[in-house]
Amino acid sequence: MRALIQRVTAASVSIDGAVHAHIGAGMLILLGIAESDTTADIQWLVPKLARLRIFSDAGGALNLSLTDTGSEALLVSQFTLLASTRKGTRPSFLRAARPEQAIPLYEAFRDALAHELQRPIPTGKFGADMQVNLTNDGPVTIWIDSAQRD
Repeated sequence: MRALIQRVTAASVSIDGAVHAHIGAGMLILLGIAESDTTADIQWLVPKLARLRIFSDAGGALNLSLTDTGSEALLVSQFTLLASTRKGTRPSFLRAARPEQAIPLYEAFRDALAHELQRPIPTGKFGADMQVNLTNDGPVTIWIDSAQRD
């Protein structure tokens, strides 16, 4: 699984011109699911994101996490995070999981994060044409790949 996370002051996802989900200050999580991903990737990634210290403490240091601050999280599926650009100029998405595999893992990720944070997680709609609006705070943007745990 690949997650591109951004600390935001606000974020929303719209579908067909209507806001589908939104958050205030917190973390926008763009999640790509590879065909090789399993629930073990969820078990590793969810606690990491919940405890990742990307929020400032009173002294301005990045010492606080979603768990510490109670900040919100918005989860959006994004298969393009699995793009390979090694050959030519057209990205290949062959490593991205097919919907029949990806949807259950996406939903399990959402449920695990909701359990970890003890609150519902607003999401985009898997497979929909979505417009994501955000105000990146910092900016803080971090890439995490569960296949690169070392």
